[in-house]
Amino acid sequence: MDLPRFRYHPDPLATGAIEKRPLTCACCGQARDHVYVQPVYGSNDLDEKLCPWCIADGSAATKLGAVFADPQPLTKAGVPQDIVDEVSLRTPGYSCWQQEEWLAHCNDACEFHGDASEDDVEDASDTTKADWQQHYGKTAKQWAAATRDYEPAGDNAFYKFVCRHCGAVRLGWDCM
Repeated sequence: MDLPRFRYHPDPLATGAIEKRPLTCACCGQARDHVYVQPVYGSNDLDEKLCPWCIADGSAATKLGAVFADPQPLTKAGVPQDIVDEVSLRTPGYSCWQQEEWLAHCNDACEFHGDASEDDVEDASDTTKADWQQHYGKTAKQWAAATRDYEPAGDNAFYKFVCRHCGAVRLGWDCM
């Protein structure tokens, strides 16, 4: 069975949110060949016990109270509530050092593409850098310090988000 399509997390296998391995889903009770391996808010009892299909159809949220991303950043950004609900209740999330923050652009949630590559950070456009500086209240000098010796999955983490409408790349940031 093909994995469900997630509009705001287009490749959850590549980002590591979903892994190919067998489980019996705690929501639907079916034997499945893929498991969601990122945080489930609302219950520690659901970690690595949900299939992607129960996330996509909303049953994990409805039946078990599962939440996969903090809705507050998208709500604060003025994203319509139906999109906030889709991201927080029906889209695989991601983990980071602190609290994850799903980024928005063009009045919509962005697509999550996982850890930014070294090239994504090193070759970031002036627009991406300026957006990061404005969003996090940092200067160009602080950008240079934050990105020096960047490695994906390191203590200083950058997450790649892409606007579904204009293609703008936004970088989420977190550090240990």
